[in-house]
This record gives sequence, C-alpha cells and structure tokens, in this order.
Amino acid sequence: MDYISYIRSMVGHKAVFMAAACVLITDSEGRLLLQRRPGGRWGLPGGIAELGESMEETAVREAFEETGLEVEVLELWGVYSKYRAVCANGDEIQPVVTLFRARTVGGELACDGKETLELRYFAQDGLPEIYCQQHRDMVNDYFSGRRGSYR
Repeated sequence: MDYISYIRSMVGHKAVFMAAACVLITDSEGRLLLQRRPGGRWGLPGGIAELGESMEETAVREAFEETGLEVEVLELWGVYSKYRAVCANGDEIQPVVTLFRARTVGGELACDGKETLELRYFAQDGLPEIYCQQHRDMVNDYFSGRRGSYR
C-alpha cells in the first residue's frame, strides 16, 4: 500500500499535510517544462513523497514518472506550504512542496496519458493557464528569479 492510500485508510477525505516535490526543468532557451494534467490545465512536474524518500529523491522520481526525463537536482529553489486543495476525489490536502531546479541527464519526453497528457516548454510571455495558485507562484518565482521563496 502506498503512503497516500495508507493515510487515507485512517482519515478518509479529511485535510492532511502532504510532503511533495516539484522540479524546474528548462531547455537551452530558458523555457520552462510544464505538463498538461487531466482537466486540461498545466503545472510543474512533481508529486507526493513516498515514505523513506528524501525530497530530492521524490523530485527525481516524479520528474521521470511524469516526463520520461532523468534529471539531476541542481539547487533548492523554495518551499511552498500555505496552500490548501481539494482533489477531484474529495481528498483535502495542504501540500508542502519543495521546489528544485534540475537539469536533464537522460531519457526522452514521454506522456503516460494518465497524469501527463502533454509536455511542452514555455517562455514567460506564452504561459498557459496554470492549474492552481501554488504552481502559479512557483512558475512566477522561477521567471522573476525569486529564489529562496518560503510561502
């Protein structure tokens, strides 16, 4: 049983903190890689940590699962913790996201058709609709160069 299922078996849909990690992956032009998620809106690659994982390990694993890219973490960008969300299944969470900048070291862009419907690099002036405020803040912090963000 994965960690989320384990927690949900005890608390149902009630609000819980969830440790998560996201990655900033850019191309040679400085454009940011975003994934189109179910529902049609876009966000950064990332997801919930499993028990025993570091946030860096979570970022690397989630980047691969959601993009097909093997990445190396270069730096901690920020921590984003003030946000609450209700998932499509009714689960309430307050994700505490550790955001890393990473570089591609292998793999090829690939969509799984479930969590990732499309992958594309975007410049700041061509950003699509980002699916939640937490991801909007992370994307805006990247493009503004705001490092060390603790929101």
